[in-house]
Amino acid sequence: MRADAARNLTAVLHAGARLLAEDPGTSMAAIAVAAGVDRTTVHRRFANREALLSAVFQAKLDSAERVLDEARLVEAPLPVALHRYLEGIIPVSREWPLDTRVMMQKDPVARVRRQEQSARLDAFIHRALDEGYLRSDVDPAWARTILDELVDAVAHRFPDLEPPQAADLVAATLLNGLSAA
Repeated sequence: MRADAARNLTAVLHAGARLLAEDPGTSMAAIAVAAGVDRTTVHRRFANREALLSAVFQAKLDSAERVLDEARLVEAPLPVALHRYLEGIIPVSREWPLDTRVMMQKDPVARVRRQEQSARLDAFIHRALDEGYLRSDVDPAWARTILDELVDAVAHRFPDLEPPQAADLVAATLLNGLSAA
């Protein structure tokens, strides 16, 4: 792919992610305008909004996969792996703000990929429990839900926090709670 075509594709995917997260009914023409490209450029690459949406989901999954690999959730010491994961996934969540639950309903291939990624995080939570980083009476599903919600909250409600500081906040909250003790 030529450099300008790659730039255009990236611009369309990012504009599509942002606009479709705000309004799932956003037109392809509006996405083209936001991306700074011709409407024909968007239509040449994507037959319809669903095809664009699928490409956005795949880009989000690709980014999340890289974060999971680079975090070394199995090999690295748990606090280090957690921080690496958070520092990587917070920008991914900000860059690709579409809700993955929508993706899972509409795209069976994306659903399988997301389930595989989810299983890796579930295993990481079990590791945190096994190694004593979380209280033994904590339900793993609850801990995983809290992790996901904290990431979502810091990514979207505190967009001015830089990823390292956001990661510190989420890690401290997950591992230490909000108790004064």
